[in-house]
Amino acid sequence: MRSKKVDKVKVRQAVQLLLEGLGVDLENEHFRHTPERAAKAWVDELCSGLGEKKFSLTTFQVGEKYEPSMVVLQHIPVRSVCAHHLLPFYGQATVAYIPDQRLCGLSKLSRIVDYFSRRPQVQEELTSDIANFICDQLSPQGAGVIVKATHLCMAMRGVSHDGVMTTSSLKGSFLRESNVRAEFMSLANTQSLNKL
Repeated sequence: MRSKKVDKVKVRQAVQLLLEGLGVDLENEHFRHTPERAAKAWVDELCSGLGEKKFSLTTFQVGEKYEPSMVVLQHIPVRSVCAHHLLPFYGQATVAYIPDQRLCGLSKLSRIVDYFSRRPQVQEELTSDIANFICDQLSPQGAGVIVKATHLCMAMRGVSHDGVMTTSSLKGSFLRESNVRAEFMSLANTQSLNKL
């Protein structure tokens, strides 16, 4: 999902209209600069994955003696905004792939999740976008992504219940081969080491 053009002035005006519509006193010292602060937060941080900025991956050729095996990074922070109510959802992602000819640096998996998280969306699309990007950039034998997140649109309104939504996207050998899928699920459900 790409936005047409990010316009910070319109975002600021929209926040001001929202506050005015809620009857907030914009002369109150706590709200006086809220439209500017909120516009900066939305454009520069919460939705920095939109707009003209492109994201690409630096990759490396797999060595001749490399035996392809699963690369997994767990507990990657996810902080995003629900497209339906513009309220945050947050949690963690597990990303994995089996290289074919190309590898990427470990931190790049975290950067991929961060980049695609920073936009309004539904969790199902976020999960799929991450997996598709890994496949497009690395052409791996397979890829898998699991995102587990708490949605404030459910916790703060409507049913007002906490809960963790889990979504997955499996590609290539992760989808076709039950042993690969089982290995990924097993690794994705292991706890991280607190200290090495």
